Amino acid sequence: MKLGRKKRLHEVVELNITAFMDLMVSLICFLLITAVFSQMTVVELNLPALNAKKEQQEEIKLALQLVVREKSFDIQDVNLGLIRQIERDPNKPDWKIFNKVLLEIKYRFPDEQDITLLLEPGINYKTMIDVMDHVRTTDVVNNATVETVQLFPNISIGDAAELQPAAEVNREAAPDLNSSEQNGQGVQP
Repeated sequence: MKLGRKKRLHEVVELNITAFMDLMVSLICFLLITAVFSQMTVVELNLPALNAKKEQQEEIKLALQLVVREKSFDIQDVNLGLIRQIERDPNKPDWKIFNKVLLEIKYRFPDEQDITLLLEPGINYKTMIDVMDHVRTTDVVNNATVETVQLFPNISIGDAAELQPAAEVNREAAPDLNSSEQNGQGVQP
């Protein structure tokens, strides 16, 4: 007997790479989207050199703040403290004095571009916008011509600390004599 060898027909099998291609397209889209977000979250820091500490101590930099209060504008420096307090009427502020003071500061520090605007709670939006407009630029009259002078165009906004009434400040600063007398440590004449 003859063993029958059957010829096996081998069919050519094609690779189905559709699922693989779908995975690659999804992966590429995901990587592109996350790459864009990672660039947006990068913060560049310029750290000072080690020898810059001595130079920084010699040069005093102005850190100007304008505190908008209900009854006044307080122009102050972070390092020096209060520079000028300008009384204001919430209904009709006096912008002439305000602009004059800011112009004097700008003439003393011509390279300064930054100011921090600190607002008390309750200051309305219109007041904030008016103050920002007057802090950025002012009009100056020179030889019968009006020139627009740029003051402090880089404005940061924040919340102002509330003022304590003078009576509360005095109570905190002065010792309570009544309590020391009750302890038997009162002041003897």
